Amino acid sequence: MPSFIRHPKDFWTGAIFLFFGLAAVFIGQDYPFGTASRMGPAYFPTVLGSLLALVGLAAVVRSLVRPGEAVDKFYVKEIVLILSAILLFGFLMRRAGLVPATLVLILLSAYASPSFRWGGTLLLAAGLAAFAFVVFVKILGLPMPVLGPWFGF
Repeated sequence: MPSFIRHPKDFWTGAIFLFFGLAAVFIGQDYPFGTASRMGPAYFPTVLGSLLALVGLAAVVRSLVRPGEAVDKFYVKEIVLILSAILLFGFLMRRAGLVPATLVLILLSAYASPSFRWGGTLLLAAGLAAFAFVVFVKILGLPMPVLGPWFGF
């Protein structure tokens, strides 16, 4: 790491924010922008991407001024578990339904934590699955299966 970067954590966080923010702005250029009162498809990703890029730029600049600690070890197993949980959620939503997909998401992503305990995680997963059911299916009326075709529904 170059010596002019005094806070590597802020630097890499800012670099990631800058990358995704500028990518959203770049992708949004292919669509009509619109106005604040009649937003086009590019309005939201361009504005949000610009704000994200500004936050990233602020973090990069701050990393050059403020001293801080180095980046610790890269937690590959935990990243793979959390990304797998998200991908499985998307896969299971159509096939198993909202409740099983939410349970798998919470259990698998919580397993990435070093303080993982089955009891508390099962309670959390059941509570969040019930919350998702009430909010998205009952209150908002979104047409998503609670239990999918894998369960005969």
